[in-house]
Amino acid sequence: MSETSALPAKDLEHVFYPQSVAVLGTNRVVGTVPHDIFANILKDNFQGIVYPVSPKERSVAGVRAYKYVLDIPDPVDLAILVFPSTVCNLALEQCGQKGVKSAIIISAGFREIGAAGLKREEEIKAIAKKYNISFIGPNCLGVINTDPRSHLNASFARKMPEEGNIAFLSQSGALCTAVLDYAQAKHIGFSKFVSFGNKANINEIDLMRYLKNDPKTKVILVYLEEITDGIALMNAAREIISESGKPVLVLKSGRTREGAAAAASHTGSLAGSDEVCDAAFRQAGIIRCSTIEEMFHNAIALAYQPLPRGKRVAIITNAGGPGVLATDAAIKQNLDLAKFSDATLEIYKKSLPATANIKNPVDVIGDARADRYKVALGAALQDPGVDGVLVILTPQSMTDIENIAEEVCNTVGKFDKPAYASFMGEKDVAAGIDILQQRSIPHYILPESMCKAFASALFFKHHREMESEEVLRFPGIDKEKARGVLQRALAAGRNYLPEEESVRILEAYGLPTLPSGLATSRLEAISIAERIGFPVVMKVDSDDIVHKFDIKGVLVDIRTADAAGAGYDAILHNVEMAKPRARIKGIYVQKMVTSGEEVILGVKRDSSFGAVIMFGLGGLFVEVFRDVSFRVAPVGPRSASEMVREIRAYSMLAGARGKKPRDIRSVEECIQRLSALAVDFPEIKELDINPLIVNDEGGGCFVADARIML
Repeated sequence: MSETSALPAKDLEHVFYPQSVAVLGTNRVVGTVPHDIFANILKDNFQGIVYPVSPKERSVAGVRAYKYVLDIPDPVDLAILVFPSTVCNLALEQCGQKGVKSAIIISAGFREIGAAGLKREEEIKAIAKKYNISFIGPNCLGVINTDPRSHLNASFARKMPEEGNIAFLSQSGALCTAVLDYAQAKHIGFSKFVSFGNKANINEIDLMRYLKNDPKTKVILVYLEEITDGIALMNAAREIISESGKPVLVLKSGRTREGAAAAASHTGSLAGSDEVCDAAFRQAGIIRCSTIEEMFHNAIALAYQPLPRGKRVAIITNAGGPGVLATDAAIKQNLDLAKFSDATLEIYKKSLPATANIKNPVDVIGDARADRYKVALGAALQDPGVDGVLVILTPQSMTDIENIAEEVCNTVGKFDKPAYASFMGEKDVAAGIDILQQRSIPHYILPESMCKAFASALFFKHHREMESEEVLRFPGIDKEKARGVLQRALAAGRNYLPEEESVRILEAYGLPTLPSGLATSRLEAISIAERIGFPVVMKVDSDDIVHKFDIKGVLVDIRTADAAGAGYDAILHNVEMAKPRARIKGIYVQKMVTSGEEVILGVKRDSSFGAVIMFGLGGLFVEVFRDVSFRVAPVGPRSASEMVREIRAYSMLAGARGKKPRDIRSVEECIQRLSALAVDFPEIKELDINPLIVNDEGGGCFVADARIML
């Protein structure tokens, strides 16, 4: 269990529903953060009592001010600190003495500015621990709760957002102000809105778990700049989805692959932080978003409409071109065009013009008014073969945009199926869009965005219905044998395990290896080759050589004793020329598999998510084609199966163009065994099995090459 997930729940009830709030450090200067936070609480109809605390002012905004929080005669549930960072420790100390148990530290000047700020942050963390104070921040915009029971705007946002059922959590305060402005223009309301800043105490995990049980919240949005405990994030998302059925959407910045070039293994090179993040989010059921716009496109679909029961969509449009665009976008998102029932087609024949296209997409023709949209939309939603409807409108001279919008809202409200709209354009359709947004019909400027949101809702629906996965523990694993090999390497100060040692560790975990031996002389190489049987592969074994092919340290298809002897000499010569200082343990002689498909398995230790397992197309070109999939360990049977089927080259394994299918089940078992190894030994930093040779179905698979970095 991660450390974060093991911590007790923080006191967030007093953050969102305080009966009394003290603003420490406020002033009378309009347009400054200290003043505006206090003014926002007052003007936005907070349902409790608010106290200004200011050593220099007698009153703020007509309210009597107190010099210190200790001077307030009544209990204080929540303290909001807007003092300079240099004195926040003193203010928080007084809060502790007063018995305040929750705080929001707005002030900047902490960890984000360097060593001096980090020291200040550690001081306030120590004070909070001493008095058991839960706090949000520092360096944040604040907290907003639109619930009428509290109606708290403890932030310096320009205005209170509308009430809604979407919660938004953000590490960036500046982004929050932009999001509030964006949401206001689109009539998107919020239940809770939190800028958590440096998350020195309360973090996104605490907030997510609180929102799991918040009756006002239906959808949870999170913006993150860093993931400090990926496993805790995944676990929190899984709990929220399984226990409350609420979707979790995350926008994670920093999608670059910095540092990948320095990785020692193929897996380390390919498993960049962004790829790992993508895989981890999919595993946990988190919907990852690339932009703020995409996040809210998905959020309104999930917050406003029922989840789709399947992927069969009906498209209704008054223009052929946009209908074709929507069709292309739907197919790209793996949706299906619904096939209408005879009853639906009969309604269309009777009620729509002869020139209308009554097959999917339904074209109600450019002169369509509200009555045609009502017929087309109602019949589609009533059809048992339709899981959802996408409504498109283009503004033409005869288009009664507002009436059509009203009719869409009225008709959709009669059915328990999702319907999304795309009124294409801007100025002419603005009034219609406004009606849709106010009546909770998800609206998208472009049909492509509409289809993507539908696919995201479908992903969430499938994940929510999925049973939790049990990870298998295979019998016969010799954990102590593997531990012995690793401990000897670490005791010798080595961080690279060549193939001979790597194979012994893999054998201990039941991965299928090939007959082999380590030769330290020409005659021994011949003897080993004859014992295991030709053809063989010969490879240099050295702690100083990671990529053997690059220096001609590998010879394949050795078929005679003479060739084995000559191969031994040739590899030593090649290594001497390329790496004269390399310490050579010997030449590794291994049985050669002459047929089968090459795939790669690997492990990378990620700083946020721990052990990550990779699967993909193997051989020399793995980093060229990058046809790989990832999962965070532990990996169970379902996840292993998904990994194999996700890669583009899966058809090669499944038996494309008349070829026999390969032994996919044996690959899936290898993935799970490798996952068990990675979980048991966190000292393994990177591991490559490249290639794993996969035989025809029933023939198993074999580790043909392996290396481990510690």
